[in-house]
Amino acid sequence: MQLDNLSDAQVKDGAAHELLVFTLGSEEYGLDILKVQEIRGYDTVTRIANAPEFIKGVINLRGSIVPIVDLRLKFGLGEPQYNEFTVVIILNIGKRTVGIVVDGVSDVIQLDKESMRAPPEFGATVDTAYIEGLGTIGEQMIIVVDIERLMRSEEMALMDVAARA
Repeated sequence: MQLDNLSDAQVKDGAAHELLVFTLGSEEYGLDILKVQEIRGYDTVTRIANAPEFIKGVINLRGSIVPIVDLRLKFGLGEPQYNEFTVVIILNIGKRTVGIVVDGVSDVIQLDKESMRAPPEFGATVDTAYIEGLGTIGEQMIIVVDIERLMRSEEMALMDVAARA
């Protein structure tokens, strides 16, 4: 599924934040739709030696080598189960293309600033550096992920993996 990007005027206006909502386990997460290139079904990946467990490997996407990260493993949400609902969201982060494996994609929503809350403070026990905030739509709570900060983090080492592949 190809996604069209919003026009510059829509982005600059900033009235609402458009998010792609995906699931990991029983929780719903959102990420900036402008970072999404496409959504595809999960397929086998080529494993990279000595990569962290959450980096599943790489795929060849129309001639480009794309690292694939399993967010369930990255966030410590238990052992992933790959089935017909498992998808890979292909992202454009800076000048890199990266894929993330999620349990499913559910919706595209618009979230206004009034519906966003700051992430809770847990101290040093829980790392909330990659959480932009918590969005609410009615009774639905969505954890908004700063996907660019997450993918550029040192522990991900994605730039090195992509360069070696």
